[in-house]
Amino acid sequence: MDLKTAENGFGGVYSLLLTPYKEDLSVDYDLYAEYVRWQVSQGAQHLFSVCGSSEMAVLTLDERVKCASIAVKNSCGHKVIATANLEPAWEMQIEEIKRIEDTGVDAIIFVTKSYGNDDVRMVGYIEELAAHATKPVLVYEFPGYPNNKMSGTAYAQLVDDGAIVGVKDTTCLMEGGILDKIAVQGDSCVLQANIPYLLEAYEAGARGVIATPSTCGVGILRKMWDCFVNGDIDCARRYHADVCSLSDVMDCGFCASAKYLVSLQGLPFLPVTREHAEKRINPQAYKNMRVWHDAAVRKGLMER
Repeated sequence: MDLKTAENGFGGVYSLLLTPYKEDLSVDYDLYAEYVRWQVSQGAQHLFSVCGSSEMAVLTLDERVKCASIAVKNSCGHKVIATANLEPAWEMQIEEIKRIEDTGVDAIIFVTKSYGNDDVRMVGYIEELAAHATKPVLVYEFPGYPNNKMSGTAYAQLVDDGAIVGVKDTTCLMEGGILDKIAVQGDSCVLQANIPYLLEAYEAGARGVIATPSTCGVGILRKMWDCFVNGDIDCARRYHADVCSLSDVMDCGFCASAKYLVSLQGLPFLPVTREHAEKRINPQAYKNMRVWHDAAVRKGLMER
């Protein structure tokens, strides 16, 4: 499968969607809709609603369903995917799948829970759950659970059995990590989440990216991707450096830092979170982000 073909499926550049909050930490759904449209305008090829960057672990099922529905309605025809197995009990997950699919998403995501140390259990769990889905399924090695990494062996079986069409790999490794899945991906799409190894992963055969800088800087990821797809590796390398520096700047307090960087680009996000709400970004970090953003504007990488 070439990369242009992958883009028409589930490959390419995804935007992870943050969840904007009001002062009382209720979800600001009007701003969320505006943000989805903004992400499309920035160059996202696909949208990932209900993800780790959405703080999905602290959103209720009703909130997750509403966010997915708003993402679909404001996606301008771009593919939307959303996680559909966060509820604690099996029967609840089956109901969750139905409710998420009913929003109109193009595919659903299953997190790997804590089955990464048992290939048989991992494959059995995903395939049994996928039997209740009517939409394509991708898997996500969500770091919110221990033992979340899937082996290449388990991935190969799930792809061969037709249970899944892709994976968001969070191993943060090449050898013994994403390369094991790329080697067996077939017609599926292995998607990289680790920024330092992003270009290396593309060169090895990864078919897209789902990474935290896309929450506020998806345009840079898209520029890098387009350069790579068009065979301009030097150009892709230059944009990769920009993505790496953005990732470093954001590390001061993600997801709040990403929300602040979005606010610098014109959307009135408050830099607050439900997860790690006690964690505060210090004044030096805010200054660092403003300096980085100003430089990105001068280089044409971001808006003011």
